[in-house]
Amino acid sequence: MPRRHAAAPTRKPFDVAALWAVKRIGTPTVAPDGRTACAAVTTWDTGRNEDSTVLWTFPIDAAGPVRGESSRARPLTGGDKDADPAWSPDGRWIAFTAKRKDDQDAQLYVISPEGGEAKRIGSATGGVTAIKWFPDSRRIAFVAWVWPGLRGDAAQAKRAAERKASKVKAWVTERGEYRYWDHWLADGREPHVFMADVATGRCTDLLAGTRLALQPWDPTAEHYDIAPDGRELALTVDPAREPGMMNRCDIVVVDLRTRRVRNLTSGSGMSDEHPRYSPDGRFIAFHAYDTARAFNDQGCLRLLARRTARTITLAPRFDRASTDLRWTPDASAVMALVEDRGRIGVWRYPVTGDAPQRVVPGGAVSGFALSSNGRVLVFNRSTARHPPALFACDGAGGGERALEALNQSLMQRYALGEVREIVVKGFRGEPVQMIVTFPPGFDARRKWPLLQSIHGGPHSAHHDGWHFRWNNQVFAGQGYVVVQVNYHGSSGFGQKFIESITGRYGEREMADIEAGTDYLLRRGYIDRTRLTASGGSYGGYMVAWMNGHTNRYRAYVCHAGCYDWVSMMATDGYRFFARELGAFAWDDEPRVLRQSPHHYAENARTPTLIVHGELDFRVPATQALQYYNTLKAKGVAARLVWFPDENHWILKPANARLWHDEFFAWLARHAPRT
Repeated sequence: MPRRHAAAPTRKPFDVAALWAVKRIGTPTVAPDGRTACAAVTTWDTGRNEDSTVLWTFPIDAAGPVRGESSRARPLTGGDKDADPAWSPDGRWIAFTAKRKDDQDAQLYVISPEGGEAKRIGSATGGVTAIKWFPDSRRIAFVAWVWPGLRGDAAQAKRAAERKASKVKAWVTERGEYRYWDHWLADGREPHVFMADVATGRCTDLLAGTRLALQPWDPTAEHYDIAPDGRELALTVDPAREPGMMNRCDIVVVDLRTRRVRNLTSGSGMSDEHPRYSPDGRFIAFHAYDTARAFNDQGCLRLLARRTARTITLAPRFDRASTDLRWTPDASAVMALVEDRGRIGVWRYPVTGDAPQRVVPGGAVSGFALSSNGRVLVFNRSTARHPPALFACDGAGGGERALEALNQSLMQRYALGEVREIVVKGFRGEPVQMIVTFPPGFDARRKWPLLQSIHGGPHSAHHDGWHFRWNNQVFAGQGYVVVQVNYHGSSGFGQKFIESITGRYGEREMADIEAGTDYLLRRGYIDRTRLTASGGSYGGYMVAWMNGHTNRYRAYVCHAGCYDWVSMMATDGYRFFARELGAFAWDDEPRVLRQSPHHYAENARTPTLIVHGELDFRVPATQALQYYNTLKAKGVAARLVWFPDENHWILKPANARLWHDEFFAWLARHAPRT
């Protein structure tokens, strides 16, 4: 509980300028001997509205960084768009993607860990993503988008140049799903896995002629893997004639010599994804999702024995989702990120089937790497009071120490609010987690305004982690008690909790949010005349829903919010609706309307700031215009902030500053801080 007689902060509250001054540290890779880590570090020039990303190396020892400095950490590369480092198994090279000199898109580079000049490896029209070393350290796999009927990069480049030069910019398609987040998928290209030879630079399309492709939904290195002997490729493949986000996937392997294709999981009845070979070659670990039963199934971790094709489920009673699979070098366990009650840590799944064990606790771990000897684990973790930072520990989780202090001096200049985790009785008295961030210098004798910050998804969660857009320290620094409720439907609390809102959106979530508000009102330090709420995406849906169901909040901020489930058919993910809402509108219109905020427009009276990016295909920008026009037609105070160059997220620094300025000005107008 914050002190009742806290002294006024002597340091400035954390603000937007400080948020953009934070160095953003990416997912690490680690040398095979465990002595050095490497990660991308991004800095922003808000005046130029540009970012710069370079690779840094971080020595690993028991002492950790020098206090207040990172004197032994050093920049490795000299570009400004260097990212996604991956250490070679023999330790000689670090591969990465970069956009340099005449590169039209990010290409594949390697550099010695000791520094020197980076070397570009081959060329791929449209750019390189999702890199992964072959075990022999002589070849690197990557993902690139290709027109499957064209052979060779020269033909690909010619087609790309012709399309760019054409005066016709129309999209023509008969596909059912043809856009994704902020880009079109109607030009005939598909994502293939390539192999680049480090010595010669020659690049080979490993899927040419196989009629296979990865799913087109921004595939990552999780969607394919390379066998320990380098002879086989495992892929996440959508076997349907046309890819779809609701389709069931299979694990398919390709013999890299013969190009023979085998589907390993076609009879599983599950959606099988994210293959990962064991170091000894005996197993493939993967995720299996029972999408036939529930579209939002959190999945389970399975092992497939390559010799017998027998499949077993690891920890079948462990009711949590995992991501980012990594084998231990001795093949005795699979390591993974696991989300559990507002935290994300590194867990260990023994192949014996024993219960998984937490190795690294949250905050929120966003990525990790194991040395090839298994003795060192490096990870990137944030908390609600600190941006992502690099740490190391031994393979079992002991001896944790910090590897860098790149943001230490910056963070010491600002006052941060205290963060407290509380369990409240939500819908029908069921326990719900709530995270509260108090303003710096909080004094419980005063009355404070409240800001409900509602997460999107809906099947995601608030974490004890750092957010670079919806940052609670920035919000609390403005003088608001910031409340985050992990309402029914949130992830990290088990499958039943996730499914509890399916087909009845709005009802349980609002009851949970209101329970959080009521709890804090009973504490006596919240001013009931200065209640506000904000949210993005599904959180935006929730504030629009609340506007039709309660008048006790003085202002709402609706960012990229779903407003009308009928016209939301323009989204890129419209096929989810029948499963999410229980029906399409033409099959059961009353059921859909009962869950749609626009259906309750006659009750909406609360002033609302509406923010949207025109390039948002997930929540089409017309949702904002419908909501704004409705409020204006009703005479309800409303303000529209429209970004023609942003998508679902506001990513550019200048736009983000305007977003925050408008956000805080709107709240201050209707619920002043003092």
